[in-house]
Amino acid sequence: MAENEKNINEDLAEEETETVASEEAAEEVAAEETVEDAKDTAESDVEKEDDKKKNKKKDKKDQLIEELTDKYKRSMAEFENYRRRTEKEKAAMFEIGAKSIIEKLLPVVDNFERGLSSISEEEKTSSAADGMDKIYKQLTKMLSEAGVNEIEAEGAEFNPDFHNAVMHVDDEELGENVVAEVLQKGYTYKDSVVRHSMVKVAN
Repeated sequence: MAENEKNINEDLAEEETETVASEEAAEEVAAEETVEDAKDTAESDVEKEDDKKKNKKKDKKDQLIEELTDKYKRSMAEFENYRRRTEKEKAAMFEIGAKSIIEKLLPVVDNFERGLSSISEEEKTSSAADGMDKIYKQLTKMLSEAGVNEIEAEGAEFNPDFHNAVMHVDDEELGENVVAEVLQKGYTYKDSVVRHSMVKVAN
């Protein structure tokens, strides 16, 4: 009897030992899982922080690219405006210079025309008259190729933009405000008046 009680006590002791061991093992496993979870959470937080830093770096880089691109576009626009402005200024200076030279050449053309008109019919066949006529034609051709054109005046309606009236005459054959005679030819250079035609206006 005493021996049976002893065996029963030993079995109970062994069961208690196994239960304690199982509980301790379960606690160790739970502790390990908690540690692993903490590690995973920490690693996730680190990765998120790294992503934030990368995004910040990327944002700064993109911002710098945008700023440089904007500066480049502004510089190109300013250069294009400068180029257009200088081209206009050059064109204006060239036109002013050309008009100045043309104004000085026109009296020469006038003198050639006066000289040719004063040559008699007998002298027109002379070498001097022929040479003078050739020089005149060459000069007028050069002016025409440069963009200089004579203003049409005689028989046309008087236009103050192109004609300068210095005399008025009564002429029943001509209409009112019509150019009766050109006293001095006028010329244009590229659609701008270099010299107005000096005219006599009828009625």
